[in-house]
Amino acid sequence: MHEPAASLSWLELKLPPPLVGAAVALLMWVLAWLAPAWPLPPALRLAAVGLLIAAGLAVDLLGLLAFRAHRTTVNPLRPQRSAALVTSGIYRLTRNPMYVGMGLLLSWAVWLSSLPALLGPVVFVAYITRWQIRPEERVLHGIFGDEYERYCARVRRWL
Repeated sequence: MHEPAASLSWLELKLPPPLVGAAVALLMWVLAWLAPAWPLPPALRLAAVGLLIAAGLAVDLLGLLAFRAHRTTVNPLRPQRSAALVTSGIYRLTRNPMYVGMGLLLSWAVWLSSLPALLGPVVFVAYITRWQIRPEERVLHGIFGDEYERYCARVRRWL
């Protein structure tokens, strides 16, 4: 059973996900100082970072364009303003492409060449799932009901 939107806790849907991503990136930078860098040939490191950034930006942009095409809100702090349930395009592969796209944090960890920095993407996923995605899901279920439940049964939250 889904909790009603009125039961949202004090941190749910409060911090813009890009702000959370920036805070995690800063944490990763600090963590990178805790351990020596792992050896990664510069050309391989640069190629991996470039590929991860390109993939993250592409997934993010596809999600944004799909929302725009359906004329629904892209504001993650106001899911109650959703005018359409977007299930086509990139949304056939993931329910949260814009958050998957923020997996750019993985490219930052590779750039930092730091094992402790790899905790950053894990922290981001945990935070966004608990404080952003689950509350969004409750709101979307309230708006779209069974159609949203069928969509959730078909498409994974992340990948």
